[in-house]
Amino acid sequence: MPELPEVETTKIGIRPWITDILIEDVVIREDRLRWKIPNYIRSRLVGNKIKSVTRRAKYLLLNLKHGSAIIHLGMSGSLRVIESNEPPMKHDHFDIVFNKKISLRYRDPRRFGAFLWSEKPQKHKLLCKLGLEPLLDEFTGDYLWEKSRNRKTTIKQLIMNSQIVVGVGNIYASESLFLSGINPSLRANRVSKIRMKKLASKIKTVLNEAIKAGGTTLQDYYKSDGNAGYFKQELKVYGKENSPCIICDASILMKKLGQRSTFYCKNCQT
Repeated sequence: MPELPEVETTKIGIRPWITDILIEDVVIREDRLRWKIPNYIRSRLVGNKIKSVTRRAKYLLLNLKHGSAIIHLGMSGSLRVIESNEPPMKHDHFDIVFNKKISLRYRDPRRFGAFLWSEKPQKHKLLCKLGLEPLLDEFTGDYLWEKSRNRKTTIKQLIMNSQIVVGVGNIYASESLFLSGINPSLRANRVSKIRMKKLASKIKTVLNEAIKAGGTTLQDYYKSDGNAGYFKQELKVYGKENSPCIICDASILMKKLGQRSTFYCKNCQT
């Protein structure tokens, strides 16, 4: 599933191509995504220009002067800027067509993404309860420590809770905890403030490095230019079960936490 770095990479890739260019058409081939594409979305977009492209958590916002198109990539979605005459393939569900003979094309084999409209996107039900962006200065160890005091959940589940912090998906949670030396099964309210500060710092480091590498391609995710993201080559523990730890040579272990596969080193993470 595309996570924050993959969505941020997509935002960076498509933004210069589609900003301040007149939208000529919206072609919807399949409206049955996670939520049905509203039939009025074409009238909201055609004849207008996208003023900015932003990201909130794992949602992309195409911001016009009178509202925003909200796009979620779901489990297998991708956005590419193409020449408008490029024939669609089986899973190409919609195009936003611009007057410079280019289109923004959405592909999603599993159809679990979204294409919605909101005049006030930050108040939309999908966005209004989201937690802090992890790359903001406000996201600190002190913030995590305060949020963890009355919680009995594990530290991994805490940092994957989108009402506390957004975009720390399964891959990046495992990697950040490894670099912080924290066992993912440790109760969040037992993690000291000093260790929380290190964890917050490592979350920022891991996400920024993943963005620079273009995201992590595991199965379905590809960048907006159609090429793979290369952060997979930098992974320390995720998907490394039975491989030697890069620090102590012990075998990397895997367990389920919250029904998610969790990778860690029992020696280096306490």
